[in-house]
Amino acid sequence: MLQCCPNGARPADVYPAVPMSPRHLARDARAVAALGVTSLHVHPRDRDGQESLDPRVIGTVVDAIRTDAPEMEIGVTTARWVEPDPLKRTEIIGQWGRLPRHARPDVASVNVHERGWQRVCAALDAVDIGVELGVWTTGDAVQLKQAGLPRGTVRVLAEVTVTDPDTAVAEAVRILKALGPVPAPILLHGEEAGAWPVLEYAKRNNLDTRIGFEDTLKGPDGTWLATGNEELVRYALGHDVGGRYERRRNGGRGGLRSSGFWSGSRADHRR
Repeated sequence: MLQCCPNGARPADVYPAVPMSPRHLARDARAVAALGVTSLHVHPRDRDGQESLDPRVIGTVVDAIRTDAPEMEIGVTTARWVEPDPLKRTEIIGQWGRLPRHARPDVASVNVHERGWQRVCAALDAVDIGVELGVWTTGDAVQLKQAGLPRGTVRVLAEVTVTDPDTAVAEAVRILKALGPVPAPILLHGEEAGAWPVLEYAKRNNLDTRIGFEDTLKGPDGTWLATGNEELVRYALGHDVGGRYERRRNGGRGGLRSSGFWSGSRADHRR
């Protein structure tokens, strides 16, 4: 499974191609859905461009995306930097449960290193929203292994925060080893200069992964800004995007090699 993460916590003015409004998120969702992507992880923004967990903001964004990409699994964040108080977060999530089904997220990510993460997971499960567990370090992995997967877990996000492309894969291996076997799919991804090496490692090892402007603004060789999330997804899927990647890698010779990556099956979590 290839997930797309179109915006993340990036500043609203970081790059014009990064979608922030409901309309632009829906546009990108429609574009990557046409390529076979079945899961989207978004960071909804209010009218001022600030990240928000407010039910009205969440509902507006999810409804817009679902209208344009009705088969897409839609996930949002519950990150501490959006709402630092875990009790307040659980109260807000309870309000999500009153949103119409088409405006309610299918899944939400919860970072294991954040205080109150198990309470947040329970709040999501109570309103029938699946849980994506964010594991950033080997310490997080050990903590999760000791605690066990909470009810409602859809997948574990092994998130490599080491951005050095020469060491990011080694960190990915350490996190996966610390996790060990888990009774849920693992989605492995990196960020910035480490995003593409980790994605390729995930592909070689038949793990779910993701790509999008949350993780990187640049194409695989790191020398140019991508024109949009659709272009990043095309590279991740091994499509020839004008031969730009391989021509640069090979000094002007050839096109992008096909990776044999997933064609994209329908998300199996429709909650």
